[in-house]
Amino acid sequence: MPWNRRQTAIEENSITQGTIWKQLLIFFFPILLGSFFQQMYNTADAMIVGKYVGKEALAAVGGATGSLINLIVGFFMGVSSGATVMLSQVYGARNAKDSSDTLHTNIAMGLIFGTVLMVAGIILSPTLLEWMGTPQEVMADAVTYIRIYFAGMIPSALYNIGSASLRAVGDSRRPLLFLIVACMTNIVLDVILVMGFDMGVAGAAWATIISQAVSAVLVVLTLCRSHDSYQLHLKKIRIHTRLMRGILRIGLPAGLQSVMYSLSNVIIQSSVNAFGTDVLAAWTAYGKLDGLFWMTVSAFGVAITTFVGQNFGARQYDRVRKSVKVCLGMAFGATIVLSTAYLLIGEHLYRIFSDDDVVVTHGMEILRLLVPTYVLYLCIEILSGAVRGAGDSLIPTLITLFGVCLLRLVWLLGVAPQVGTLQAVLVSYPLTWGLTSALFILYYWKGGWLRRCMKKAGHI
Repeated sequence: MPWNRRQTAIEENSITQGTIWKQLLIFFFPILLGSFFQQMYNTADAMIVGKYVGKEALAAVGGATGSLINLIVGFFMGVSSGATVMLSQVYGARNAKDSSDTLHTNIAMGLIFGTVLMVAGIILSPTLLEWMGTPQEVMADAVTYIRIYFAGMIPSALYNIGSASLRAVGDSRRPLLFLIVACMTNIVLDVILVMGFDMGVAGAAWATIISQAVSAVLVVLTLCRSHDSYQLHLKKIRIHTRLMRGILRIGLPAGLQSVMYSLSNVIIQSSVNAFGTDVLAAWTAYGKLDGLFWMTVSAFGVAITTFVGQNFGARQYDRVRKSVKVCLGMAFGATIVLSTAYLLIGEHLYRIFSDDDVVVTHGMEILRLLVPTYVLYLCIEILSGAVRGAGDSLIPTLITLFGVCLLRLVWLLGVAPQVGTLQAVLVSYPLTWGLTSALFILYYWKGGWLRRCMKKAGHI
Protein backbone atom coordinates (compact mmCIF):
# COMPACT_ATOMS: atom_id res chain seq x y z
CA MET A 1 0.00 0.00 0.00
CA PRO A 2 1.50 3.40 -0.98
CA TRP A 3 2.63 5.43 2.03
CA ASN A 4 0.66 8.55 1.06
CA ARG A 5 -2.52 6.48 0.92
CA ARG A 6 -1.70 4.99 4.31
CA GLN A 7 -1.08 8.48 5.70
CA THR A 8 -4.45 9.63 4.37
CA ALA A 9 -6.19 6.78 6.19
CA ILE A 10 -4.57 7.81 9.48
CA GLU A 11 -5.48 11.44 8.97
CA GLU A 12 -9.11 10.50 8.35
CA ASN A 13 -9.61 8.83 11.75
CA SER A 14 -7.86 11.77 13.53
CA ILE A 15 -7.41 9.88 16.78
CA THR A 16 -3.77 10.89 16.95
CA GLN A 17 -4.44 14.55 16.23
CA GLY A 18 -7.08 17.26 16.54
CA THR A 19 -9.11 18.53 19.50
CA ILE A 20 -9.34 15.71 22.02
CA TRP A 21 -12.93 16.17 23.21
CA LYS A 22 -14.23 16.49 19.67
CA GLN A 23 -12.40 13.40 18.47
CA LEU A 24 -13.51 11.41 21.51
CA LEU A 25 -17.13 12.35 20.88
CA ILE A 26 -16.87 11.59 17.17
CA PHE A 27 -15.58 8.16 18.10
CA PHE A 28 -17.85 7.71 21.15
CA PHE A 29 -21.29 8.32 19.63
CA PRO A 30 -21.16 5.57 16.99
CA ILE A 31 -19.95 3.15 19.70
CA LEU A 32 -22.77 4.24 22.02
CA LEU A 33 -25.40 3.94 19.32
CA GLY A 34 -23.92 0.61 18.30
CA SER A 35 -24.13 -0.59 21.90
CA PHE A 36 -27.71 0.66 22.04
CA PHE A 37 -28.73 -1.35 18.99
CA GLN A 38 -26.82 -4.37 20.28
CA GLN A 39 -28.71 -4.08 23.57
CA MET A 40 -31.92 -3.91 21.55
CA TYR A 41 -31.38 -7.55 20.58
CA ASN A 42 -32.30 -8.86 24.01
CA THR A 43 -34.47 -5.88 24.91
CA ALA A 44 -36.73 -6.54 21.91
CA ASP A 45 -36.88 -10.19 22.95
CA ALA A 46 -37.80 -9.20 26.52
CA MET A 47 -40.42 -6.64 25.48
CA ILE A 48 -42.23 -8.96 23.06
CA VAL A 49 -42.17 -12.12 25.15
CA GLY A 50 -43.02 -10.15 28.30
CA LYS A 51 -46.07 -8.59 26.68
CA TYR A 52 -47.29 -11.49 24.52
CA VAL A 53 -46.05 -14.65 26.27
CA GLY A 54 -45.97 -13.77 29.97
CA LYS A 55 -43.81 -12.82 32.94
CA GLU A 56 -42.38 -16.35 33.21
CA ALA A 57 -41.04 -16.02 29.64
CA LEU A 58 -39.72 -12.54 30.49
CA ALA A 59 -37.87 -13.97 33.48
CA ALA A 60 -36.42 -16.78 31.33
CA VAL A 61 -35.22 -14.58 28.46
CA GLY A 62 -33.46 -12.03 30.64
CA GLY A 63 -33.10 -12.76 34.31
CA ALA A 64 -32.50 -16.51 34.29
CA THR A 65 -30.12 -16.55 31.30
CA GLY A 66 -28.54 -13.10 31.15
CA SER A 67 -25.89 -13.57 33.83
CA LEU A 68 -24.85 -16.97 32.47
CA ILE A 69 -24.53 -15.63 28.92
CA ASN A 70 -22.47 -12.71 30.19
CA LEU A 71 -20.21 -15.05 32.16
CA ILE A 72 -19.27 -17.19 29.15
CA VAL A 73 -19.29 -14.56 26.43
CA GLY A 74 -17.51 -12.08 28.71
CA PHE A 75 -14.42 -14.28 28.84
CA PHE A 76 -14.14 -14.28 25.05
CA MET A 77 -14.70 -10.53 24.87
CA GLY A 78 -12.05 -9.96 27.54
CA VAL A 79 -9.51 -12.04 25.66
CA SER A 80 -10.40 -10.32 22.38
CA SER A 81 -9.72 -6.93 24.01
CA GLY A 82 -6.06 -7.89 23.87
CA ALA A 83 -6.38 -8.21 20.11
CA THR A 84 -8.03 -4.81 19.92
CA VAL A 85 -5.26 -3.14 21.94
CA MET A 86 -2.55 -4.80 19.86
CA LEU A 87 -4.16 -3.72 16.59
CA SER A 88 -4.70 -0.13 17.75
CA GLN A 89 -1.06 0.16 18.84
CA VAL A 90 0.54 -1.25 15.67
CA TYR A 91 -1.88 0.74 13.52
CA GLY A 92 -1.06 3.94 15.43
CA ALA A 93 2.64 3.15 14.94
CA ARG A 94 1.99 2.75 11.18
CA ASN A 95 3.23 -0.85 11.08
CA ALA A 96 1.35 -2.24 8.08
CA LYS A 97 2.62 -5.85 8.32
CA ASP A 98 1.79 -6.25 12.01
CA SER A 99 -1.58 -4.62 11.43
CA SER A 100 -2.43 -7.26 8.82
CA ASP A 101 -1.06 -10.16 10.85
CA THR A 102 -2.86 -9.00 13.99
CA LEU A 103 -6.20 -8.81 12.18
CA HIS A 104 -5.86 -12.34 10.78
CA THR A 105 -4.83 -13.64 14.21
CA ASN A 106 -7.87 -11.89 15.70
CA ILE A 107 -10.25 -13.61 13.28
CA ALA A 108 -8.63 -17.01 13.81
CA MET A 109 -8.94 -16.67 17.58
CA GLY A 110 -12.55 -15.55 17.16
CA LEU A 111 -13.40 -18.69 15.20
CA ILE A 112 -11.71 -20.91 17.78
CA PHE A 113 -13.32 -19.28 20.80
CA GLY A 114 -16.71 -19.11 19.08
CA THR A 115 -16.65 -22.83 18.41
CA VAL A 116 -15.58 -23.70 21.96
CA LEU A 117 -18.24 -21.44 23.49
CA MET A 118 -20.93 -22.87 21.23
CA VAL A 119 -20.23 -26.46 22.27
CA ALA A 120 -19.71 -25.66 25.95
CA GLY A 121 -22.81 -23.47 26.14
CA ILE A 122 -25.13 -26.04 24.57
CA ILE A 123 -23.86 -28.87 26.78
CA LEU A 124 -23.37 -27.14 30.14
CA SER A 125 -26.03 -24.42 30.31
CA PRO A 126 -28.88 -26.61 31.72
CA THR A 127 -26.66 -27.78 34.60
CA LEU A 128 -25.44 -24.25 35.27
CA LEU A 129 -29.00 -22.91 35.32
CA GLU A 130 -29.87 -25.51 37.94
CA TRP A 131 -26.85 -24.54 40.04
CA MET A 132 -28.05 -20.92 39.89
CA GLY A 133 -31.37 -21.93 41.45
CA THR A 134 -33.47 -20.94 38.45
CA PRO A 135 -37.17 -21.27 39.40
CA GLN A 136 -38.73 -24.43 37.98
CA GLU A 137 -41.57 -22.51 36.34
CA VAL A 138 -39.09 -20.76 34.04
CA MET A 139 -36.46 -23.52 33.67
CA ALA A 140 -37.78 -25.07 30.44
CA ASP A 141 -38.01 -21.72 28.66
CA ALA A 142 -34.58 -20.68 29.98
CA VAL A 143 -32.91 -23.87 28.69
CA THR A 144 -34.59 -23.50 25.29
CA TYR A 145 -33.55 -19.86 24.91
CA ILE A 146 -29.94 -20.27 26.02
CA ARG A 147 -29.23 -23.38 23.94
CA ILE A 148 -30.44 -21.71 20.75
CA TYR A 149 -28.49 -18.58 21.70
CA PHE A 150 -25.23 -20.52 22.03
CA ALA A 151 -25.87 -22.31 18.74
CA GLY A 152 -25.22 -18.93 17.09
CA MET A 153 -22.00 -18.19 18.95
CA ILE A 154 -19.66 -18.38 15.92
CA PRO A 155 -21.34 -15.53 13.97
CA SER A 156 -21.60 -13.57 17.22
CA ALA A 157 -17.86 -14.01 17.81
CA LEU A 158 -17.03 -13.02 14.23
CA TYR A 159 -19.11 -9.87 14.45
CA ASN A 160 -17.67 -8.82 17.80
CA ILE A 161 -14.03 -9.43 16.88
CA GLY A 162 -14.48 -7.91 13.43
CA SER A 163 -16.24 -4.77 14.65
CA ALA A 164 -13.70 -4.40 17.47
CA SER A 165 -10.94 -4.54 14.86
CA LEU A 166 -12.62 -1.81 12.84
CA ARG A 167 -12.95 0.37 15.94
CA ALA A 168 -9.29 -0.29 16.80
CA VAL A 169 -8.25 1.45 13.57
CA GLY A 170 -10.66 4.34 14.13
CA ASP A 171 -13.75 3.20 12.21
CA SER A 172 -16.72 3.24 14.59
CA ARG A 173 -19.29 4.23 11.93
CA ARG A 174 -19.63 1.02 9.92
CA PRO A 175 -20.03 -1.29 12.94
CA LEU A 176 -22.92 0.99 13.95
CA LEU A 177 -24.58 0.70 10.54
CA PHE A 178 -24.29 -3.09 10.64
CA LEU A 179 -25.85 -3.22 14.10
CA ILE A 180 -28.76 -1.06 12.98
CA VAL A 181 -29.46 -3.48 10.14
CA ALA A 182 -29.16 -6.47 12.49
CA CYS A 183 -31.36 -4.87 15.16
CA MET A 184 -34.11 -4.11 12.67
CA THR A 185 -33.85 -7.68 11.42
CA ASN A 186 -34.16 -8.95 14.99
CA ILE A 187 -37.25 -6.89 15.75
CA VAL A 188 -39.00 -7.95 12.54
CA LEU A 189 -38.18 -11.61 13.20
CA ASP A 190 -39.35 -11.27 16.83
CA VAL A 191 -42.74 -10.09 15.61
CA ILE A 192 -42.96 -12.82 12.97
CA LEU A 193 -41.72 -15.75 15.06
CA VAL A 194 -43.08 -14.87 18.51
CA MET A 195 -46.33 -13.13 17.65
CA GLY A 196 -47.02 -14.57 14.20
CA PHE A 197 -45.90 -18.19 14.56
CA ASP A 198 -46.39 -18.38 18.35
CA MET A 199 -42.89 -19.84 18.88
CA GLY A 200 -42.43 -18.26 22.33
CA VAL A 201 -38.89 -17.92 23.70
CA ALA A 202 -37.55 -20.19 20.94
CA GLY A 203 -38.72 -17.65 18.36
CA ALA A 204 -37.00 -14.83 20.25
CA ALA A 205 -33.76 -16.82 20.39
CA TRP A 206 -33.83 -17.67 16.68
CA ALA A 207 -34.52 -14.04 15.84
CA THR A 208 -31.42 -13.05 17.81
CA ILE A 209 -28.97 -15.49 16.24
CA ILE A 210 -30.21 -14.92 12.67
CA SER A 211 -29.75 -11.17 13.08
CA GLN A 212 -26.27 -11.76 14.55
CA ALA A 213 -25.41 -13.81 11.46
CA VAL A 214 -26.46 -10.88 9.28
CA SER A 215 -24.14 -8.50 11.14
CA ALA A 216 -21.28 -11.03 10.98
CA VAL A 217 -21.56 -11.31 7.19
CA LEU A 218 -21.57 -7.54 6.81
CA VAL A 219 -18.48 -6.95 8.96
CA VAL A 220 -16.50 -9.77 7.30
CA LEU A 221 -17.34 -8.42 3.84
CA THR A 222 -16.22 -4.94 4.92
CA LEU A 223 -12.86 -6.23 6.15
CA CYS A 224 -12.38 -8.24 2.96
CA ARG A 225 -13.07 -5.18 0.79
CA SER A 226 -10.82 -2.80 2.76
CA HIS A 227 -7.89 -1.20 0.92
CA ASP A 228 -5.92 -0.47 4.09
CA SER A 229 -3.37 -2.64 5.92
CA TYR A 230 -6.17 -4.35 7.85
CA GLN A 231 -7.72 -5.93 4.75
CA LEU A 232 -8.96 -9.46 5.48
CA HIS A 233 -7.83 -12.31 3.21
CA LEU A 234 -9.64 -15.52 4.08
CA LYS A 235 -6.69 -17.68 3.03
CA LYS A 236 -4.41 -15.78 5.44
CA ILE A 237 -6.51 -16.43 8.54
CA ARG A 238 -4.18 -18.15 10.98
CA ILE A 239 -2.51 -17.73 14.35
CA HIS A 240 0.71 -15.69 14.32
CA THR A 241 2.45 -16.99 17.44
CA ARG A 242 4.44 -13.85 18.24
CA LEU A 243 1.37 -11.63 18.05
CA MET A 244 -0.82 -14.16 19.83
CA ARG A 245 1.52 -14.07 22.83
CA GLY A 246 1.11 -10.30 23.03
CA ILE A 247 -2.66 -10.58 22.57
CA LEU A 248 -2.95 -13.17 25.34
CA ARG A 249 -0.65 -11.20 27.63
CA ILE A 250 -3.15 -8.36 27.52
CA GLY A 251 -6.33 -10.33 26.88
CA LEU A 252 -6.13 -13.25 29.32
CA PRO A 253 -6.08 -11.06 32.45
CA ALA A 254 -9.01 -9.10 31.00
CA GLY A 255 -10.82 -12.37 30.26
CA LEU A 256 -10.23 -13.58 33.81
CA GLN A 257 -11.43 -10.25 35.13
CA SER A 258 -14.61 -10.54 33.08
CA VAL A 259 -15.21 -14.10 34.29
CA MET A 260 -14.80 -13.15 37.94
CA TYR A 261 -16.96 -10.08 37.48
CA SER A 262 -19.66 -12.13 35.79
CA LEU A 263 -19.32 -14.88 38.40
CA SER A 264 -20.17 -12.41 41.12
CA ASN A 265 -23.18 -11.36 39.04
CA VAL A 266 -24.19 -15.02 38.69
CA ILE A 267 -24.16 -15.29 42.48
CA ILE A 268 -26.26 -12.12 42.68
CA GLN A 269 -28.62 -13.63 40.10
CA SER A 270 -28.87 -16.80 42.17
CA SER A 271 -29.69 -14.70 45.23
CA VAL A 272 -32.35 -12.77 43.30
CA ASN A 273 -33.86 -16.02 42.01
CA ALA A 274 -34.61 -17.02 45.60
CA PHE A 275 -37.06 -14.10 45.95
CA GLY A 276 -39.49 -15.54 43.39
CA THR A 277 -40.76 -14.90 39.88
CA ASP A 278 -42.11 -11.37 40.50
CA VAL A 279 -38.75 -10.11 41.78
CA LEU A 280 -36.93 -12.00 39.02
CA ALA A 281 -39.13 -10.35 36.37
CA ALA A 282 -38.54 -6.94 37.99
CA TRP A 283 -34.78 -7.58 38.04
CA THR A 284 -34.93 -8.58 34.36
CA ALA A 285 -36.75 -5.36 33.42
CA TYR A 286 -34.32 -3.31 35.53
CA GLY A 287 -31.46 -5.01 33.71
CA LYS A 288 -32.77 -3.64 30.41
CA LEU A 289 -32.93 -0.11 31.82
CA ASP A 290 -29.59 -0.56 33.55
CA GLY A 291 -28.17 -1.65 30.21
CA LEU A 292 -28.35 1.91 28.89
CA PHE A 293 -25.98 3.07 31.62
CA TRP A 294 -23.59 0.20 30.94
CA MET A 295 -23.76 0.90 27.21
CA THR A 296 -22.83 4.52 27.84
CA VAL A 297 -19.95 3.93 30.22
CA SER A 298 -18.68 0.96 28.17
CA ALA A 299 -18.69 3.13 25.05
CA PHE A 300 -16.50 5.63 26.88
CA GLY A 301 -14.29 2.72 27.97
CA VAL A 302 -13.89 1.41 24.40
CA ALA A 303 -13.26 4.94 23.14
CA ILE A 304 -10.52 5.66 25.67
CA THR A 305 -8.86 2.25 25.17
CA THR A 306 -8.59 2.79 21.41
CA PHE A 307 -7.69 6.47 21.84
CA VAL A 308 -4.89 5.66 24.28
CA GLY A 309 -3.74 2.67 22.22
CA GLN A 310 -3.23 4.63 19.02
CA ASN A 311 -1.68 7.64 20.73
CA PHE A 312 0.60 5.39 22.77
CA GLY A 313 1.69 3.66 19.56
CA ALA A 314 2.34 7.11 18.05
CA ARG A 315 4.29 8.11 21.24
CA GLN A 316 2.00 11.04 22.02
CA TYR A 317 2.03 10.60 25.80
CA ASP A 318 0.73 14.06 26.75
CA ARG A 319 -2.28 13.39 24.57
CA VAL A 320 -2.80 10.10 26.41
CA ARG A 321 -3.02 11.84 29.79
CA LYS A 322 -5.24 14.67 28.55
CA SER A 323 -7.66 12.30 26.84
CA VAL A 324 -8.25 10.41 30.10
CA LYS A 325 -9.22 13.59 31.95
CA VAL A 326 -11.55 14.66 29.15
CA CYS A 327 -13.17 11.23 28.94
CA LEU A 328 -13.78 11.10 32.71
CA GLY A 329 -15.49 14.50 32.61
CA MET A 330 -17.77 13.51 29.75
CA ALA A 331 -18.65 10.18 31.37
CA PHE A 332 -19.53 11.91 34.65
CA GLY A 333 -21.83 14.40 32.90
CA ALA A 334 -23.60 11.67 30.91
CA THR A 335 -24.12 9.59 34.05
CA ILE A 336 -25.71 12.46 35.97
CA VAL A 337 -28.16 13.13 33.12
CA LEU A 338 -29.09 9.47 32.76
CA SER A 339 -29.49 8.87 36.51
CA THR A 340 -31.77 11.88 36.88
CA ALA A 341 -33.95 10.74 33.98
CA TYR A 342 -34.35 7.25 35.45
CA LEU A 343 -35.38 8.59 38.84
CA LEU A 344 -37.98 10.85 37.24
CA ILE A 345 -39.62 8.50 34.73
CA GLY A 346 -38.55 5.03 35.89
CA GLU A 347 -42.07 3.75 36.55
CA HIS A 348 -43.21 4.60 33.02
CA LEU A 349 -40.18 2.81 31.62
CA TYR A 350 -40.93 -0.34 33.62
CA ARG A 351 -44.41 -0.52 32.13
CA ILE A 352 -42.87 -0.95 28.70
CA PHE A 353 -41.89 -4.44 29.87
CA SER A 354 -44.74 -5.42 32.18
CA ASP A 355 -48.15 -4.14 33.28
CA ASP A 356 -47.99 -6.20 36.50
CA ASP A 357 -48.13 -3.72 39.42
CA VAL A 358 -46.16 -6.00 41.74
CA VAL A 359 -43.35 -6.31 39.20
CA VAL A 360 -43.24 -2.53 38.70
CA THR A 361 -43.16 -1.89 42.47
CA HIS A 362 -40.24 -4.24 42.98
CA GLY A 363 -38.49 -2.70 39.99
CA MET A 364 -38.74 0.82 41.38
CA GLU A 365 -37.29 -0.34 44.71
CA ILE A 366 -34.29 -1.73 42.83
CA LEU A 367 -33.92 1.40 40.70
CA ARG A 368 -34.02 3.84 43.63
CA LEU A 369 -31.33 1.87 45.44
CA LEU A 370 -28.82 1.48 42.60
CA VAL A 371 -29.21 4.35 40.12
CA PRO A 372 -27.94 7.14 42.46
CA THR A 373 -24.69 5.18 42.90
CA TYR A 374 -23.80 4.87 39.21
CA VAL A 375 -21.12 7.56 39.47
CA LEU A 376 -19.08 5.31 41.75
CA TYR A 377 -18.31 2.99 38.83
CA LEU A 378 -16.92 5.49 36.32
CA CYS A 379 -13.26 5.44 37.34
CA ILE A 380 -13.19 1.64 37.08
CA GLU A 381 -14.21 1.68 33.43
CA ILE A 382 -12.32 4.74 32.21
CA LEU A 383 -9.04 4.32 34.09
CA SER A 384 -8.78 0.57 33.50
CA GLY A 385 -9.55 1.14 29.81
CA ALA A 386 -6.84 3.78 29.55
CA VAL A 387 -4.19 1.69 31.30
CA ARG A 388 -5.09 -1.37 29.23
CA GLY A 389 -4.86 0.69 26.04
CA ALA A 390 -1.17 1.26 26.81
CA GLY A 391 -0.67 -2.49 27.28
CA ASP A 392 -0.93 -2.81 31.09
CA SER A 393 -3.57 -5.46 31.74
CA LEU A 394 -2.39 -7.44 34.79
CA ILE A 395 -2.64 -4.79 37.52
CA PRO A 396 -6.12 -3.56 36.46
CA THR A 397 -7.25 -7.18 36.57
CA LEU A 398 -5.85 -7.70 40.08
CA ILE A 399 -7.48 -4.49 41.31
CA THR A 400 -10.83 -5.53 39.88
CA LEU A 401 -10.53 -9.08 41.20
CA PHE A 402 -9.95 -7.79 44.71
CA GLY A 403 -12.20 -4.73 44.77
CA VAL A 404 -15.19 -5.94 42.76
CA CYS A 405 -15.05 -9.71 42.75
CA LEU A 406 -13.49 -10.87 46.03
CA LEU A 407 -15.14 -8.24 48.21
CA ARG A 408 -18.49 -8.79 46.50
CA LEU A 409 -18.27 -12.55 47.02
CA VAL A 410 -17.45 -12.05 50.72
CA TRP A 411 -20.47 -9.76 51.06
CA LEU A 412 -22.85 -12.03 49.13
CA LEU A 413 -21.80 -15.25 50.85
CA GLY A 414 -21.14 -13.88 54.33
CA VAL A 415 -23.21 -10.77 55.03
CA ALA A 416 -26.25 -10.75 52.72
CA PRO A 417 -27.57 -14.20 53.78
CA GLN A 418 -27.57 -13.09 57.41
CA VAL A 419 -29.76 -10.07 56.57
CA GLY A 420 -31.97 -11.99 54.15
CA THR A 421 -33.32 -9.05 52.12
CA LEU A 422 -33.07 -8.10 48.46
CA GLN A 423 -31.57 -4.75 49.45
CA ALA A 424 -28.74 -6.50 51.29
CA VAL A 425 -27.90 -8.40 48.11
CA LEU A 426 -27.98 -5.37 45.81
CA VAL A 427 -25.99 -3.01 48.03
CA SER A 428 -22.95 -5.12 47.10
CA TYR A 429 -22.80 -3.11 43.87
CA PRO A 430 -22.15 0.40 45.25
CA LEU A 431 -19.91 -0.91 48.03
CA THR A 432 -17.56 -2.65 45.62
CA TRP A 433 -17.70 0.10 42.99
CA GLY A 434 -16.62 2.74 45.49
CA LEU A 435 -13.65 0.78 46.83
CA THR A 436 -12.43 -0.34 43.41
CA SER A 437 -12.67 3.19 41.97
CA ALA A 438 -10.52 4.47 44.85
CA LEU A 439 -7.90 1.80 44.10
CA PHE A 440 -7.87 2.70 40.39
CA ILE A 441 -7.44 6.40 41.12
CA LEU A 442 -4.47 5.60 43.35
CA TYR A 443 -2.88 3.31 40.75
CA TYR A 444 -3.45 5.71 37.86
CA TRP A 445 -1.79 8.65 39.59
CA LYS A 446 0.93 6.86 41.60
CA GLY A 447 1.43 3.45 39.95
CA GLY A 448 4.01 4.36 37.27
CA TRP A 449 2.07 2.37 34.66
CA LEU A 450 2.83 4.60 31.68
CA ARG A 451 6.59 4.50 32.10
CA ARG A 452 6.56 0.71 32.49
CA CYS A 453 4.51 0.37 29.29
CA MET A 454 6.93 2.67 27.47
CA LYS A 455 9.85 0.50 28.52
CA LYS A 456 8.07 -2.71 27.56
CA ALA A 457 7.24 -1.30 24.12
CA GLY A 458 10.84 -0.16 23.59
CA HIS A 459 9.88 3.51 23.49
CA ILE A 460 12.54 4.43 26.06
